[in-house]
Amino acid sequence: MRRIGLALALSLPLSLSLPLPLLAQARTEWNTVAHDLLKQLIEINTQESNGSTLAAAEAMAARLKAAGFADSDVTVLSNAPRKGNLIARLRGKKLGKKPILLLSHIDVVEAKPEDWTLPPYTFVEKDSTFYGRGIADDKDDGAINLALIMRLKAEHFVPDRDIIVALTTDEEGGPANGVDWLIKNHRDLIDAEYALNEGGGGRVKNGKKLSHDVQASEKKVQNFMFEATNPGGHSSVPVKENAIYELAAALSRVGAYDFPVHLNVITRAYFERSAPITDVPMGPAMKAIAANEHDAAAAAVLATDAQYNSQMRTTCVATMLDGGHALNALPQRARAYVNCRILPDEDPDSVQAQLQRLAGDKVKVTKHRGVAENSPPSVASGLLMTELERNTKEMWPGLPVIPTMSTGATDGRFLRTVGIPTYGVSGQFYGPTNAHGMNEHIPQKAFYDASEFMYRLVKSLTGSPIS
Repeated sequence: MRRIGLALALSLPLSLSLPLPLLAQARTEWNTVAHDLLKQLIEINTQESNGSTLAAAEAMAARLKAAGFADSDVTVLSNAPRKGNLIARLRGKKLGKKPILLLSHIDVVEAKPEDWTLPPYTFVEKDSTFYGRGIADDKDDGAINLALIMRLKAEHFVPDRDIIVALTTDEEGGPANGVDWLIKNHRDLIDAEYALNEGGGGRVKNGKKLSHDVQASEKKVQNFMFEATNPGGHSSVPVKENAIYELAAALSRVGAYDFPVHLNVITRAYFERSAPITDVPMGPAMKAIAANEHDAAAAAVLATDAQYNSQMRTTCVATMLDGGHALNALPQRARAYVNCRILPDEDPDSVQAQLQRLAGDKVKVTKHRGVAENSPPSVASGLLMTELERNTKEMWPGLPVIPTMSTGATDGRFLRTVGIPTYGVSGQFYGPTNAHGMNEHIPQKAFYDASEFMYRLVKSLTGSPIS
């Protein structure tokens, strides 16, 4: 079986691009730039209901032009009302090499101010922490990528290929996804040899850095509707056949069911490489499951951790309910929505068939809102992995680089499907961030470290390694 190509880091005799004092000075200056870009992005509401990614894209375009980027290299495209996508290009040498793409999204999950103790669309700095909706998902990456190409331009660095930065819309589930639309309508603007995206980052436990994970695959998302129907009637004369009870029984069976363990090239490598850095009992269980995915005892141990469980198998969970029509009437209809995260190489139709078996003949299971598409794993080139490992070990000595599969979904799936390998790479050792939740936050220092890491990585990938 082919395995992900994770090259061993090389100790190369590389000269410094800048003397150390000047490098430190530049780092401080560009921390300020990244900070200000992030602040501006956070304070533009980009949620689906009443926000505007177009306003955010136009604001960032203005910042790039003020930094010296030509109008022809900064493009804002709107694909729906209030929807905007920014594509910026740092021109490289004409060596026939395809660009690399730095991708992030600027739409965010809805945030109700009454649900927060801090204002979600105000950039708050408190106790060495940054707060705001989208600060971890994914406006931090947008700010880092923009600051990165601004810094390279200010240094008069000419990469060996073009570097494209794209800030896109509706990754979080809105109806006008920017990456999908760009691929179908403006492929030339984002076409690349490969893309660096969200989805990876540093694993942190109890404040200790464990590994730097690179996302090379992700699960597919498919929603299903469970529906039970009955004739109904007056609540004063109840009958045994009740749509709500039938639906509840079906959901209980789904909740008790575990899909089979199935590892792929990415998840097997993840468990193999994570085993030595993971405590008992999880570490030995990781080693065992990587050697034999049918090891039921190892799977049972790993399943006690929700993250590891989701790496091993397809998962489905009920997320919404709707039933009945009156307090004094028997329900004529009851519905539930089940969200499935399906392994990359498993068929959504087979998942639906299994859910229907669990639901029984009194509850109908149908796909809801689209059909999940396959997104093949990205096996990294030697140069990318060598530079990723080298830069990781220079900034965080001793940390292994480990491939991972995202249990959530990113826009990387659209790129992978059309042949643009995509990797979740960030240098972000954030720990818990409460992304999508109340008071979303990231550590200040970790943001600056990630900004420096991505600058070093991209510069080394395009012709000038830093040490």
